[in-house]
Amino acid sequence: MNLILLLLISAVILIIAYRFYGAYVYKRFGLSDKNPAPSHTHRDGVDYEPSKPIVVLGHHFASIAGAGPIVGPIIAVTFGWIPAVIWILVGGIFFGAVHDLGSMAASLRADGKSIGVIIRQQIGTRGKQLFVLFSFSTLILVIGVFADIIAKTFVSNPGVASASILFIVLAIGFGLVNRLVGSKKTAFILISVIGVILMYFFVYLGMQLPFALDYKIWILALLAYAFLASVTPVSLLLQPRDYLNSFLLYGMMIAAILGVFIANPEIKMSNEITVSTENLGYIFPVLFVTIACGAISGFHSLVASGTTSKQLDKESDAKVVGFGGMLIESFLAIISVGAVVVLTKAEYLERLAGEGPVALFSTGLGGMIATLGISEEFATGFVALTVSAFALTTLDTCTRLARFTLQEYFEDMPQPAAKTISQNRYVSTGLVVLFSILLLLSGGFTTLWPIFGSANQLLAALALLTIAVWMIRKKKNALFVTLPMFFMFTVTLASLGLFAWKNFQDQIYVLSIIAALLFVLAIALMILATKSIKKEIKEPAKAL
Repeated sequence: MNLILLLLISAVILIIAYRFYGAYVYKRFGLSDKNPAPSHTHRDGVDYEPSKPIVVLGHHFASIAGAGPIVGPIIAVTFGWIPAVIWILVGGIFFGAVHDLGSMAASLRADGKSIGVIIRQQIGTRGKQLFVLFSFSTLILVIGVFADIIAKTFVSNPGVASASILFIVLAIGFGLVNRLVGSKKTAFILISVIGVILMYFFVYLGMQLPFALDYKIWILALLAYAFLASVTPVSLLLQPRDYLNSFLLYGMMIAAILGVFIANPEIKMSNEITVSTENLGYIFPVLFVTIACGAISGFHSLVASGTTSKQLDKESDAKVVGFGGMLIESFLAIISVGAVVVLTKAEYLERLAGEGPVALFSTGLGGMIATLGISEEFATGFVALTVSAFALTTLDTCTRLARFTLQEYFEDMPQPAAKTISQNRYVSTGLVVLFSILLLLSGGFTTLWPIFGSANQLLAALALLTIAVWMIRKKKNALFVTLPMFFMFTVTLASLGLFAWKNFQDQIYVLSIIAALLFVLAIALMILATKSIKKEIKEPAKAL
């Protein structure tokens, strides 16, 4: 079997799934353009801003992608490329896309609020407090880890830093011009073409003008940028940067596909399935925790209900942004698998241990892109730059999401300090950055990061639980949500149990205790959800 066939089969499956299952899920959630979107009813020019669907898709896709659909699938190939591909396709269609669109739909019905607020409405205040504390802690961890990764990348490759700075300047210019253009379609297409051309030129220019700074200075600069990105109107920086950056990833994917068709590489990796590995553990539940963003990721629910739902111009846009955005990411995950299946299993394992997943992806995809007549060195650098650009996108999006989460936690409290945090975006963002700096200074993120995979999938299970309760309380058939929910809870609880036991045996008691606490959190929210459903199961049906 060659790689072209794998990509074609995967693409056809995903397109058919979008056309038919996407339409079914959209209908089941009761979305309709008859309902005004929160971007219009709560428009404030900062967070709530109606935008063109292609722009929102760019923001959403850039925010949820990051390095997740690259790192996870490549590591998971350790168990075999066939189970990895199957989970990406099945998980992306029936789990991730439902999860993302459901989070978006529930948020649209809750004035664009996040999953935490929806939990309060559907499960209760105690459930909201538990979930918000958990999601806020997870976001701070992601901010700390990605700031560290990006700073180290900038130190080792100053050309990437230069290109990233140029991208930010370009995004601000694009945002300002786009505001002047308004709803003029022809003008928007023209500035988009110019913006994309300049962005690719800045890739080259950045490599020629490397900008070097110390690691600690980069950390402070990155967090200062994240602060500004969080408080600045979404249409001025965050949205245009993500929109333009998405064309980096689209370009990389298109170049990779063309390269595959020219090179026509054979799949050298065997069809062997490994049930257990020394480093990762058993295929169940590890495979389903390792491949997150390419199939289903709890982080997506925070983006879908945190920033994306506030920018949708109309409810019908949710299908292409939520369902479609997830399937595009699934295809990226398939491409990631394709970057390594052209190696033998022995070569793959040796290079994975020596180079790491990102470098392995960059060299593998860079080699394929080089068949288009581009130097392999530049192609590999371009792939690495694309991954870094999306890591920076994750950083600024997470900061804004953490700010939303913090504000929503305190919004029901009457104390003056709580009101200040909930109503002042500068104060709340400042606290987010402060917590991130403290985590970085402590070095605690390096200890806590191994549990992130399980925590992220727990977030997905809890989001599905919230969507299911929302559907059931509206007297709607929620089977297409509850089946993925039960599976994800099974995966998460099994993963947390094994993780807690392994770290207890290794005498890493901090991680063992955290895993046990997350296990208890999941059970507690399930109990609260069950009580909520039983309490109102006999009430008259409420309109979606």
